[in-house]
Order: sequence, then C-alpha cells, then structure tokens
Amino acid sequence: MTRSTHQALADERNESVEIYINGEFFPRHEAKISVFDSGFLVGDGIWEGMRLHHGRFAHLDRHLDRLFAGAAAIDLDIGLDRESVAAALQATVDRNAMEDSVHVRLMITRGDKKTPSQHPSNNIGGPNIVIIAEHKAADPEVRDRGISLFTATVRRPPPDTLDQKLNCHSKLHEVIALIQATNAGADEALMLDPTGAVATCNATNFFIVRGGEVWTSTGQYNLNGITSALVVEVANGAGIPTRQTAFSLTDVYSADEAFVTGTFGGLTPVHTIDGRTIGSGAQGPMTIRLRELYDTAVAAAVS
Repeated sequence: MTRSTHQALADERNESVEIYINGEFFPRHEAKISVFDSGFLVGDGIWEGMRLHHGRFAHLDRHLDRLFAGAAAIDLDIGLDRESVAAALQATVDRNAMEDSVHVRLMITRGDKKTPSQHPSNNIGGPNIVIIAEHKAADPEVRDRGISLFTATVRRPPPDTLDQKLNCHSKLHEVIALIQATNAGADEALMLDPTGAVATCNATNFFIVRGGEVWTSTGQYNLNGITSALVVEVANGAGIPTRQTAFSLTDVYSADEAFVTGTFGGLTPVHTIDGRTIGSGAQGPMTIRLRELYDTAVAAAVS
C-alpha cells in the first residue's frame, strides 16, 4: 500500500469545516474561487502550510517571514500586513472551534483576471486569499514504519528557471516526479539538482545519517523548509554534527539512516530508496532522537 508523509487519520469533522475566502466564511462544499483566478489559470500564487498545537500556530513568525519574502519576490501585494494575516488565520481556527492536531493551508494568488492571460495588467481587483483548516492527525503507522523513495528523472530546476525557495503554486515538476515514484511502486520521490547531487523530495526535505553526522543538501535547489531548519538547529544544540552539503546517491545508498521532514509529518523515516534498504530498514536511533528534540522545540514554541 502506498504511504504518504501527508497521510492523516480520517476525521468526520472535516466535512463541516468552514473555509475562509477573502474575509468571509463558506461551508466546505460551497467554497469556490473563480475560474479566472490567477492561481488556477497560470499557477500565480504563494502558500504556506501550518500546524495548530494547543490553540497556537507553531513557529508562526517563520511562516510569515517566508510568506512575505515570497510575496516580495513575485511582486505580489497581499493587501494585508503580518498582523492581519495572523488574525485571519486565528479567525479561521476559531470559527471551526479548533485547538489541536490541525493543519492549515493559506493560499494567496494574484487574484481574478478579466481574460485568461499571464499578463498582470489583466488582473482585476486584489489578491484572492483562501485559508483551509482541517482536523489532521498524522498517521502514526507512517511515522513508525516509514516510507520508500524512488529517484525521479525530473530534476529540481535552478534559481534562474524557477527558484525552488519560492513556496509557489507552480508545482507541476514535483507532481510529475511523484507520479514517476508511485508508478515505480514507491511512496514518494527523491529529486536531484541540476548537477546530479541530491536536492530534496517532491514535498519534503531529505536527510541522511552517516557515521553519527546528519547530512542534508545545500538548500540551493529546494524550499527553505521550516521543519528542516529546526532539525538542524536542535541537532546543533544537542551537539550532533550536521552538514549542509552536496552529496550523491552513492552517499545515500550507503547511509546508516534516512528521513524526511515537513510541517505536517515532522520527521518521517525512509526505509528504502530505489529498491535498496537503507541501514537496517527500521527507524534508526538518530531519527528517533532528532524527533524527540524537534517535538520538544515545537512544544516550547506553543507553550
């Protein structure tokens, strides 16, 4: 059975959640955006995924930093300041009486166009802002059992093609990579950078453990993940050596452990890559240790 780092336990409460659209709330099955929306037409938009723990958004400032940096990079005027965005997020979870084990997706596009076109001069009105909050507890079986990866032929593009530091709506290359991986019988895709070094996965950041050291990529060809940055920080704080460096599949196949990181799943072990068992094939001690440190950091952030 295919697994996913975004695999959640079923929750019937999600059928009745209300969706935030441009300052108003709509029942899930009535929430709509125009077919002339810039995100739908040309993938013109940015987004953030956040977790709500004990009534508070974990590392909200970091998410807002990344959101507004992305908006500046694509010359998108969100129309709201940081405090107003934070207030909209809080209003959404309050509206749905949410406290814990909640995942929130904030999406902002350049808005509606008067005709299908890339040109921003055809935009009418302001941006479209959508917030979807759902009750989502990560499936513990995925966390404990781990996932398998397949190295896709689709590579992460360089910054002068589509800067992978942008958390933008243009994700087709990642979708194609994921389809390759699932068609090959794996759960998710591992992606290389233009030089052939390991970059990241289709939706998560990738780490290996070698000789007691924790390695991840340089970050030049992948999203500046908030969870991955936190893992590096807590590892360094605990005296665990880390490297943000270029490495190849040769290093990966002989690694002691491998895991991926993301806002939703936290740390998820990887047991197989390209049909090769990584380490013992079971969740390794370093992955377990780093998850404990990460969970402690998240708890401290929302206390």
